[in-house]
Amino acid sequence: MFKKALDAKSQQRLSGADRKKLKRTVKERFPHISDADIDVLLPPKVDVTVSKYPNRVLVFALEGDYPVFFDSDGRGKEIFPTVYALWKVQDLLPAFVLKGGEVSRFVLGGADLMFPGIHIPAEGLPSFLAGEPWAVKVPGNPAPIAVGTTTMSSTEALKAGLRGKALKINHYYHDTLWESAENCYVPNAGFLEDVVFEDPALFSRSQASDSCEDDASFGQGNAINNEEVGDAPNVKNIPSILDRTYTEEIVVTNDVTEQISTTMGDIQVMENASEVELNVDDQQSLSVEDVDALLDKCLLQALHTTIMDKDLPMPGSTLWSGHVLPCRPLGVTLDIKKSSYKKLSKWLQSKSSSGLISVKEDKYKKEVTLFSVNRDHQDYTSFKPEKRTAKQPVNDVVNEGQLNKILDVAELYKSSVHVNPVFASVGADTGKLYTASEASQVVFGYVDKENLVKPANKSIVVLDATLCDALYKGAIKKGSMYPTEIHKKDLGQTFINRMQSHIRVTRGSDSVVRKGALKPIQIMTERRQGNKKVTKLSGLESFLIDAEALASELQKKFACSTTIAELPGKKGLEVLVQGGVIDNLARHLVEQYGIQKRYIEVLDKTKK
Repeated sequence: MFKKALDAKSQQRLSGADRKKLKRTVKERFPHISDADIDVLLPPKVDVTVSKYPNRVLVFALEGDYPVFFDSDGRGKEIFPTVYALWKVQDLLPAFVLKGGEVSRFVLGGADLMFPGIHIPAEGLPSFLAGEPWAVKVPGNPAPIAVGTTTMSSTEALKAGLRGKALKINHYYHDTLWESAENCYVPNAGFLEDVVFEDPALFSRSQASDSCEDDASFGQGNAINNEEVGDAPNVKNIPSILDRTYTEEIVVTNDVTEQISTTMGDIQVMENASEVELNVDDQQSLSVEDVDALLDKCLLQALHTTIMDKDLPMPGSTLWSGHVLPCRPLGVTLDIKKSSYKKLSKWLQSKSSSGLISVKEDKYKKEVTLFSVNRDHQDYTSFKPEKRTAKQPVNDVVNEGQLNKILDVAELYKSSVHVNPVFASVGADTGKLYTASEASQVVFGYVDKENLVKPANKSIVVLDATLCDALYKGAIKKGSMYPTEIHKKDLGQTFINRMQSHIRVTRGSDSVVRKGALKPIQIMTERRQGNKKVTKLSGLESFLIDAEALASELQKKFACSTTIAELPGKKGLEVLVQGGVIDNLARHLVEQYGIQKRYIEVLDKTKK
């Protein structure tokens, strides 16, 4: 529903009567919600705005802040809370818990939630009816990541063997509705850009409290010999620690529990507990001045490490969620509202007033945009960025079979005859494959070397003969004038378009690089001998999918016959599946093999 950006047709403040009507609608939709919870979501002294979109969706938001509810049909019957609202009142909706954090990649990619990705508790599948609003959570993280509508009842799901679609996702973290907030934020450090894992602070706090309890009981039982207590931790008590942790967490899968057991078996519990307690106490004791200092530190860290001049201009929401938040210390929740600025726009404008950055505010869209960075500023030059090593989350544990189904498609570029002089000028290797970011760094390196930035306007690059030929020679019609300058935001993409395009496909430990665009998988249904249908799949080799293994898998999944045949006049194999299962095959490739829909070409020849 909010995968693509849509401009609101209109936006207005709610009157007092409409505000009361919204509260009544929320109370009717969620009968168990208390008046105190409603006041948390719709504060009495804060104005509420309603935005109307072309698809009839109504979005209710706190003015100058974040969206709270949205009405999917515009009639008040299908009203849902946003993830921001669910982070404020986490028990507003019942929630399905995923089998692991890695599954959240599919939900945050826009896919609906399937039953195989849901963790079923020991007491069995909870009871629900079709059409009910439910949330989605990650094990070990109390903050929901998505909200949707059930597609069938629990009784129907059990009859179907817990297969198929469980929840039609209407809204999820990092979609356009989440990004529409003036102050985009995340509830805890488990929320990354494209995946959500357990909350490190929650896990550390639970682990620390259990460790301390175990140390106390251990010390009481062995008070006679204090030296032995300090030197030899009671290994027999460690499983009980894990048991209590398991019951206190929302959901922890068996695989994750085994991973924690293995890890904790190699550490000393007493030292770990005191260390974690120290981190938790530090986070809870942050004053307003500490939050302000942390904001400045994270901004400077981002300006040094992730924000390049070629990325500018940049929306303030992107700066916050994609650059500032990832630079915060592990386990620390950074909330702009706990600072003296209260709003993202005021904080960025204060940094602009100091001369560190340059920002402009769009009064219509009510969003601040970062335009430039003063890298000669005293705060920037005196700051020393930290070198961080990425730690693998506990939930990021997949077996070899799952790893082989994780697909990564990367676009790479190689120097061509057009841009070779630019590469040679900066000493870059013309035979190497570059990512888009690396290729842009080459051309911007040339700009810096030749001092081609226009003095009167720092966002404009003046084209010399070499750069002009690299960008436009052979692409401009005869008789037309060649450009003399180009905007920085267009320079990188124009330069990349003149290079040779390559695609690198990685699945598990296998990787292959091919020249040119990636050919999509073709799924085609034909009619044979009367009313019989057969569905063909081709182009699997481009995505490192084994045709024989897929044929065997589809045979079991759809209970039908499958065969493999060589493509006539082409290299590769095609899989033939009995019946017209074209939609199911496309869905299977998306959910099980990570193939994006844009790489799937569907053709049904049985329809006239």
